[in-house]
Amino acid sequence: MQDANYPKLHNAMWPGVVGKGDDSEPPIDLDTMLDLTAAAQVDGVKFDGVDLFLADPHTSIDVSDDGIKELADKLAARGLVVGSAVAPVWAPVGGGSAMGSREERSKFVEMVGKSCRILQRLTELGVRSYGVVRIDSSTSVEEWAKDPAGNTKLIAETFREACKVAEDHGERLAVEGEICWGGMHSWKSMVDLLEAVDRPDTIGFQADMAHTLLYALGYNAPDDRILPENFDWNDGAQLDGALRTITDALRPWTIDFHVAQNDGTVKGMGNHDRTGRHCMVTDPNGRLDIARHAGFWLRDGEGNPTKAVKHICWDGCMFSNQDLLKQQTWNDILATMIDVQKAHGWSN
Repeated sequence: MQDANYPKLHNAMWPGVVGKGDDSEPPIDLDTMLDLTAAAQVDGVKFDGVDLFLADPHTSIDVSDDGIKELADKLAARGLVVGSAVAPVWAPVGGGSAMGSREERSKFVEMVGKSCRILQRLTELGVRSYGVVRIDSSTSVEEWAKDPAGNTKLIAETFREACKVAEDHGERLAVEGEICWGGMHSWKSMVDLLEAVDRPDTIGFQADMAHTLLYALGYNAPDDRILPENFDWNDGAQLDGALRTITDALRPWTIDFHVAQNDGTVKGMGNHDRTGRHCMVTDPNGRLDIARHAGFWLRDGEGNPTKAVKHICWDGCMFSNQDLLKQQTWNDILATMIDVQKAHGWSN
């Protein structure tokens, strides 16, 4: 049987930015992140591409056409392509709350449109043939909870406006299931929101293994927790059952996927409050059997590959620069990505 060559293997660029800055370590520039990605290798296998963060100091959302061409050339020179990209929908980088004022919501949609423009141009330049624009609600759980039904309705209206923009550019949107974002902070709320948007051909779910594990524990949504308090992590059957409940509900919506590890606790900074604590793949405290549990998302109820995503991306944020600048870190990550591809991929 031919070795699997799908889903393609991508590395995220945002670990060099998220959690960095004035009150932390300095960001790691895009060129360095690209170099570390391109240099990673395991038995002759390399990363196929990267997913981008469309905000300074990496890729400005207002980058010129010449700047996009320069980015495409950088990628091509390293043998990399682009898949998905994070739209800067948050107020500190030019966006606004999806359930905010008319002005804030307009800024949110504007950031989606600018992101689509960049990705469309990268597609035209030959360094992109798959992927989505990633968004979230850009609002806190606390603000959302003041009027759950009304705010979910408002977020859905904003997302529908963003869908129209994406469709004009031939793009799809994926909403990230992360417990720090209002209306997306529990698996049930996430399903409710996607159903309220009701644009299944244009908008879907981005599953991040570290974040969705916390859905089972009910962080920020105790009523929706599945695993009991003081859960015994040695009970693999109960863990699998909880993850099955979540994946069965959200897999039909899943169009983007992040391979990740989590130790079952939360860690947050700034707007990313009480969010998933990403762990290194080699962390002995990681609660997930990464390659096996990835199959809960990448295979359907009958065990067949869904083929719903053409690439998978590693996501691991808020690690020290000392760790991120070690080439071995990225070799270890790539090895785990290869394991996922071998276990659940397909050949084309």
